[in-house]
Amino acid sequence: MIDSTRYPRLSRIADPADLRRFGEEELPAIADELRAYLIESVGRSGGHFGAGLGVIELTVALHWLYETPDDRLVWDVGHQCYPHKILTGRRDAIHTVKQKDGVAPFPKREESEYDTFGVGHSSTSISAALGMAIANQRAGNNRRVVAIIGDGAMTAGMAFEALNHAGGMDPEPNLLVILNDNRMSISENVGGLTKMLGRMTGSKTLNAIREGGKKLLGDKNNPTARFVKRWEEHWKGMFVPSTLFEEMGFHYTGPIDGHDVEALVATMKTLKTLKGPQLLHIITTKGKGYELAEGDQIGYHAVGPFDPAQGLVSKPGGGAKKPTYTDVFGEWLCDMAAADDKLLGITPAMREGSGLVRFSKEYPERYFDVAIAEQHAVTLAAGMACEGAKPVVAIYSTFLQRGYDQLVHDVAIQDLDVLFAIDRGGVVGPDGATHAGNLDLSYLRCVPNMVVMAPADENECRMMLTTGFQHVGPAAVRYPRGTGPGVAVQSTLDTLPIGKADVRRKGARLALLAFGAVVPAADQVGEELGLTVVNMRFVKPLDRTLLLELAKTHEGFVTIEDNVVAGGAGSGVAELLAAEGIALPLLHLGLPDAFQHHASREQLLAEAGLDAAGIKAAVLARWNLAKSRSAGVA
Repeated sequence: MIDSTRYPRLSRIADPADLRRFGEEELPAIADELRAYLIESVGRSGGHFGAGLGVIELTVALHWLYETPDDRLVWDVGHQCYPHKILTGRRDAIHTVKQKDGVAPFPKREESEYDTFGVGHSSTSISAALGMAIANQRAGNNRRVVAIIGDGAMTAGMAFEALNHAGGMDPEPNLLVILNDNRMSISENVGGLTKMLGRMTGSKTLNAIREGGKKLLGDKNNPTARFVKRWEEHWKGMFVPSTLFEEMGFHYTGPIDGHDVEALVATMKTLKTLKGPQLLHIITTKGKGYELAEGDQIGYHAVGPFDPAQGLVSKPGGGAKKPTYTDVFGEWLCDMAAADDKLLGITPAMREGSGLVRFSKEYPERYFDVAIAEQHAVTLAAGMACEGAKPVVAIYSTFLQRGYDQLVHDVAIQDLDVLFAIDRGGVVGPDGATHAGNLDLSYLRCVPNMVVMAPADENECRMMLTTGFQHVGPAAVRYPRGTGPGVAVQSTLDTLPIGKADVRRKGARLALLAFGAVVPAADQVGEELGLTVVNMRFVKPLDRTLLLELAKTHEGFVTIEDNVVAGGAGSGVAELLAAEGIALPLLHLGLPDAFQHHASREQLLAEAGLDAAGIKAAVLARWNLAKSRSAGVA
């Protein structure tokens, strides 16, 4: 429970209705308490940190001024929402964020009526809020709708598609878009829009003229003030095309200090009286109020549990740290770049998460961060490949879904030489369903011309990356979050024969056909039950010759994958056997036909029956096997 002596105001706020009982003069103090409580809570639990600290004042102002939940707030990106969750009934449970059965790390409609739209990926808020505004308008109600877009989310094309639609509608929708401009996503924001906004907010001359003029002119409705307002728009255009939003049909206000709660309330009070699409531009600091987070905005984007008095500290060394799959990719990318100057690296705003930090420093002229623009990233790679370059698109599985049309139409149909390094494949864990990579084997294996690989260990991942890079045509290597079984990674750039599996253990009766990260669990079950174990390596093409040989000598196949069963790698095995007219008992083990909630990766694999115990139980439930008896190792 919250300590009422340390948080005398926040302890009395169970929901926004309680917040609205406080006078406006107390809002700064409430914001201070909320910031302190967020620091304490995330220090205890871990989670997204810097973005929430940057929207403390904005969150307080919004819930005090608007009649939430009847008025709709749409947060984008969703990791800004921790302060919102604290004020909307989840204050005493916020320390359970990301934990199994705990508070979700992103807005989640089923969790709270205040979470009006689920936002795990970025740049969806304006589209969703516009849809809400249109529906409300048609229903004849006066509900207010506000989209809060920040942390780089305005860099995506979808945001501009929504702005373009909203600004050109007749009748005009009543919609407020708040651009939370902190010049950051996870890394620093990139691109022309970022430069444009930076020129605006960095102009001391413009800001001095604006603020001085307000004090001098007083009443905004007098003729002189109206003239100066028109002149100001032309003056702004001399510094930066901030009139971009005006030309798109939005009434633009700003920029204003997003940490001045009094100014925020005063400005939004005015905007509430206006009709049509409005855009409020606020300037905030990611990590505001916690000095260490302000100084290291990348490092404090998301954190594990830590002592706020000390900040993040390195854990005592206990020997060499086991590399993650992301580390393996990052090292391979630099090594391959040294060997082939045609290699170009692309990331959609995930330099740190996808392991491109070293590459960006050593090969800056060959490194392309396209901002949160997955569709553009894929087609950019296609264009590079057309001219003989060898692009590598480093992307999370869940984010590649946003570029799927481009993967199909712009890369695969044209059979272009693009390698997709797909991180966070399969079960991801604490970030929940929006970040899970559960679908990629299904959506990749149905695409003609694709080669799809899933490594069983760290060294195999490196070899597959080289294989995909050397292959002429589109290829994908899909690997999980975190560390593998700990296999030493060779320094050479070796390849694997495409479409060839690896028999790990020769056994009897059943063959366990395992794809990717579940191979170690299959190894354990095969040893205990005396079964054949195959590391399939390739989802597409499958090792047809080996599968047909095994079908002659085994009573059944068990396919195992950390992907949904529907349309996955196991389905490919079934299709191959059916095409050959082979009727063989099959057991498909994979992720459920449901969206798994947030929990640890280990908990979710066990829940899906994909740990060794679950696999063994499923096999024994289908087949009456004698006690395990080793038949040798291949």
